[in-house]
Amino acid sequence: MDTLLLTLPIIQAEPLAPPTPARPRKPDWLRVKLPIGPDYAAVRKLVDEHKLHTICESGNCPNMGECWGAGTATFMILGNVCTRSCSFCAVATGRPSELDLDEPRRVAEAISLMKVKHAVITSVNRDELKDRGASVWRDTVVFTKELSPETTIETLIPDVKANWEALDVMISGGQEVISHNMETVGSLYRLVRPQGKYDRSLEQIRRTKLQGHRTKSGIMLGLGEKADEVHQAMDDLVANGLDILTLGQYLQPTKRHLEVAEFVHPDTFAAYKEEGLRRGLKYVESGPLVRSSYHAERHVNVPI
Repeated sequence: MDTLLLTLPIIQAEPLAPPTPARPRKPDWLRVKLPIGPDYAAVRKLVDEHKLHTICESGNCPNMGECWGAGTATFMILGNVCTRSCSFCAVATGRPSELDLDEPRRVAEAISLMKVKHAVITSVNRDELKDRGASVWRDTVVFTKELSPETTIETLIPDVKANWEALDVMISGGQEVISHNMETVGSLYRLVRPQGKYDRSLEQIRRTKLQGHRTKSGIMLGLGEKADEVHQAMDDLVANGLDILTLGQYLQPTKRHLEVAEFVHPDTFAAYKEEGLRRGLKYVESGPLVRSSYHAERHVNVPI
């Protein structure tokens, strides 16, 4: 009996797609303790009862409990729509539709109501305004000082796009600290701050210092920067009159934003702090959970 041979077609296997690289897992040192304590609870109650708005809450800041317990809170003025589209920031981008000229009074009243010892005030970019919102900035500081003369103030101001007249108004209210964040090193500006310019932000800090103010800036780490680039940024900032620098870990706010390139170890943050002080900065706040307003109440004592 003949044997029937069956031949099956040879199927060429498709090459396996390269595995998608796993995103770096958030390390243990980025875990945050739940906010507790009577001072925090008192501020929490006021915020809830009077429906006050703070960046501390809307930004899910990991240091909210510690800052509120120390009597520090951060407020955002000039709306919640930004004219910039930075790739690290979750604030909505677009063309703002209105300008609330009564906002300075209401912010000042909120700060007084909350009995804030140290207020940090920040804002979106308002590039469509001729004065970049400078008059609202000045009035917010002036009204706050009138209602709460014992409250110290830091203003974290945006890039004025070389409108130096606007800068002069923005920093004229009597605040103790004027901050403008560089956000990253020079080589990453096009990726991280596509509408910003590294040298222009340095110039803004230089002009602020020339008017005798206490200057501050912040840089995020973990975006792909190299150590020598961080050191160069420190040198550039010192050369332009910076007093205080904060260094913290970048965390991706949503899947649409830049991914974390690296979770920087706390020991590296500690080394950067020592390096910054050695290079001439007067005060360096450096750690994975550090944000612009972290320990901000301490920065008002840095000598000018």
